[in-house]
Amino acid sequence: MLVVFDTVNVYYLPQYTPIIDLLKQKGHQVKLACYKNKNKKASFEDVVAKMQLECLWVADDNDALSHYIQLKPDWIIFGNAFRHVDELATNTKTAQIGHGVGPKPSYYHKSAIPKTVRFMEGSLRLETIKNLYPDDQFVQTGFSKLDPIFNQQEKGLDYSELQLDEQKPTILYAPTFNPSSLERFPNNWPEDFSDYNILIKPHTFTYTRARYKKQRDKLNCWARFANTYIASEQDLSLLPFMQNADILLSEASSTLFEFAALDKPVIVCNFFKLKWSYRGPLKYRFENRFGKDNVLYKDIGLHVNSYGQLLTAIPDQLNNPDQYRTNRLRFTEDHIGPTDGKASLRIVKFLEDSISR
Repeated sequence: MLVVFDTVNVYYLPQYTPIIDLLKQKGHQVKLACYKNKNKKASFEDVVAKMQLECLWVADDNDALSHYIQLKPDWIIFGNAFRHVDELATNTKTAQIGHGVGPKPSYYHKSAIPKTVRFMEGSLRLETIKNLYPDDQFVQTGFSKLDPIFNQQEKGLDYSELQLDEQKPTILYAPTFNPSSLERFPNNWPEDFSDYNILIKPHTFTYTRARYKKQRDKLNCWARFANTYIASEQDLSLLPFMQNADILLSEASSTLFEFAALDKPVIVCNFFKLKWSYRGPLKYRFENRFGKDNVLYKDIGLHVNSYGQLLTAIPDQLNNPDQYRTNRLRFTEDHIGPTDGKASLRIVKFLEDSISR
């Protein structure tokens, strides 16, 4: 069986990797298709090379289509919409796997162009998408990205290599690129938390898009503090950071759902910065894109409205980790799905069974 993973953005790879590893173990042929119009090949070529897979660096979706028609793979796995599905070879099946359990309505609307199947995570998401697209096929498998943690295969970070103190509690700050709280944090905030290790995992777009230069300037300020490690552009996977962290800070990232599934406390930063096209009389655009309650994440954890509130909120949540535990379990069932570490196994079995029929 030949399976191609359509990798529009290279940061999809952590979602794909557990599935790819299992396919390789079972003797199947796997290829990647990475998009040069979305990713700088020079920045990620080494990252892809370490996966020991053939990578097709395609120019755009038209170029990808040409390769797919020539290859005639048994399956193509998409992390996003693909407008050329109807032009593929008739014997090529298509699947969609979300690259994250994001809060935006686009999470659902990417299925407007139907695939053979879409693999879903939590029960609430499955119910919602079935109502939106009642004629399409959706199968609940869970969230493959987290399999290595649930299977206890994720080793985490080497604190001695990073010169961090294993005896200190660890804060993980994982801001998204938009809307982001990143620029609302002071330049010296690691100094306020000198009794903690601080891991910072920005979204890949913070590094790769010119418009986020001010976010990169902030990262450069924080990098000079000894208790802080900032993920590089090539650190695609959040899993090692999640493995080591005791608490997560974020604002509008699906990382909140992922970390809550590990039954660790999360703090939602409500003091994010909106770009000008979402402010004032244009705020309706923000509401339309993110939904009335999507960014707020309801009661998944403690919400703070300013950076200053974190000074007491973080130690309080670490001292009372069970405060939102019932809520985390509910969010996990609704959005992440089974936490048995077998999501990838269920996906691969479906792919194999569909070919053997």
